[in-house]
Amino acid sequence: MHAELEPITVTATRSAEPLLATPGNVALIDTAAVETVAPRHASELFWRAPGTWVTLNSGQESLIAIRSPVLTGAGACGAFLVLEDGLPSRPAGFCNVNQLFELNFEQAEVVEVVRGPGSALYGTNALHGIINVLMPTPASGADAVRLDAGPDGYLRGRVSGGRWDGARGFRMTAQAMRDDGWRDDTGHEQAKLNASWLARDGAVERAAALAGSVLRQETAGYITGLDAYRDPDVARSNPNPEAFRDADSMRGWYAWRRDEGGQRLEIRPYFRASRMEFLQHFLPGQPLEQNSQVSAGVQVTATRRTGAGRLHYGVDLEVAEGRLEEFQADATTGLPPPVAATRPQGLHYDYSVRAGSMAPWLHWEQDLGADWSLGLGLRAERLAYDYDNRMLAGNTRDDGTECPGGCLYTRPADRSDAFFNLAPKFSLGWRVAPGQLGWLAVRQGFRAPQATELYRLQSGQSVAELDSETLDSVELGWRGYRAGFAWELVGYFMEKRNYIFRDGDGFNVSDGRTRHEGIELSLRWEILPGLSVATDQSYARHTWRFDRDAGRGEIIVAGNETDAAPRRFGSTRLAWDGAGRWGAELEWINMGAYWLNAANTARYSGHDLLHLRLRRTLTPRLEAAVRVHNLTDRAYAERADFAFGQYRYFPGRERTLFVELAWRGG
Repeated sequence: MHAELEPITVTATRSAEPLLATPGNVALIDTAAVETVAPRHASELFWRAPGTWVTLNSGQESLIAIRSPVLTGAGACGAFLVLEDGLPSRPAGFCNVNQLFELNFEQAEVVEVVRGPGSALYGTNALHGIINVLMPTPASGADAVRLDAGPDGYLRGRVSGGRWDGARGFRMTAQAMRDDGWRDDTGHEQAKLNASWLARDGAVERAAALAGSVLRQETAGYITGLDAYRDPDVARSNPNPEAFRDADSMRGWYAWRRDEGGQRLEIRPYFRASRMEFLQHFLPGQPLEQNSQVSAGVQVTATRRTGAGRLHYGVDLEVAEGRLEEFQADATTGLPPPVAATRPQGLHYDYSVRAGSMAPWLHWEQDLGADWSLGLGLRAERLAYDYDNRMLAGNTRDDGTECPGGCLYTRPADRSDAFFNLAPKFSLGWRVAPGQLGWLAVRQGFRAPQATELYRLQSGQSVAELDSETLDSVELGWRGYRAGFAWELVGYFMEKRNYIFRDGDGFNVSDGRTRHEGIELSLRWEILPGLSVATDQSYARHTWRFDRDAGRGEIIVAGNETDAAPRRFGSTRLAWDGAGRWGAELEWINMGAYWLNAANTARYSGHDLLHLRLRRTLTPRLEAAVRVHNLTDRAYAERADFAFGQYRYFPGRERTLFVELAWRGG
């Protein structure tokens, strides 16, 4: 890769910038990578961003780790900001750990990953990292039709089509998938649609986009028992055939942009709506949760050049309303009667929350001579909640009667809460040599408490006195490009304060602290014409910095490593392009060992996987492809856990073959 062909990033500064002018880490997963992987799940794609691990749970469910452990439970939701075309896919305060399945990353033009805090530009939830899914535009997208199929009833169709005359046009990108599931009773169906319109008139550009998704899923639970994933029959089993998840989402925006004389202004109003219904099969009594959110806002972004400097500034405004209801249809069984009595049949929660946020921000860049640059940024954000409990306050049954010893579920009385945060950013860039950039970046991220952490409480806690989580980060990096060779080497040190978790009394508290330090490497090398190798690797230690009995056997000891945090993991790919007619890629996934509990007494040994991808051009517009998942048929766990005194796993799939036929337009 040559410097003059160096990629452009839009996430790092909220405007298009060359990577060599960006003093901070950015991983770009481009169109070619998306088409090569043809991901059926987000977990297959993000191996191409170092320090990033997206786990496959069941169906389209996932959990994210970016410079962090795989976070679960209270405090997990909202540690990562997920964007679509630069807009958060969900309103502030109403995150969902599974929100990646709402976005059409399978047909993205580029997926950008920024590791570490990004709150100075994007605000709350940009704590451990940012994922930005950039969709094809009318001016950049290509027409294509793709069909792929595999075992267990898997079938998917993807289409992208549009028109562009140089001044105006439209594009529609859509997919539909059906999969009966390789585990028992785990089929799912999903559909995603993205439509966009663009018009250019001199210095003025107008654009609009509409996106939506539908998911109907039969969900599988953990299999249990030490190394249970090694037994093929157990791996295919589903202990929770009754579990399901239904989810719908819709997003839309309109943008007016003017770019002239070194000054740029964009005004982008938007709206979002989503709903989800799922059985909480992992809880005694298996209550049904229904949640929904409706939100609208506007982003105002401006850029002004002044001499050797550039100023980016703007304001983000948003209002949202969310609703949550939890209902248990049957009496709780399988627990001792006194414990089962605390989890009553009937309605547990029924509340709505109105939220509003306002956040002005600015980012200043200044050249300091020929080889140095300085960056300073600051964002101020206020997020306010107005909570309305729609049933009886307290921890009674829904008819007002008491549970023996008190009911588990507590509903606070109506209240209002607000959180104000400042996020500064400092960077120093050094042009080491032509085509090379070194940098020092000091950033702080924040994450305001989410609505469910504040208002979905348990017995004994009537008010959750939570503070915003903060993450302080220092990063050193070196990026470079030479003929046929590209690299990015980054080291970081981060301290997280006010970590939100559930303590041994079942209370949501925010007095935890963790430390995160590591090294990340990305390399791309064209060994010979047509033959290349690439690797994305991470080595890190994530440790507790406090002591606590977190209950259910979880003992947190300062200095111990956090659970679900492998020290090393990554992906290496050997690729061959045979003059455009043949193509092949062999990918090696290396997952290191990691602890399964906070006490560091249970461990998963890690695994290595090989995936093979082949393609053959049949005609100038027709192409066939074959993908072999888990080439060596290795028994492994997609994610391992230890809780309630037992080992738990989401098992990995055996060797599987998928075929694809693709037609490309002119």
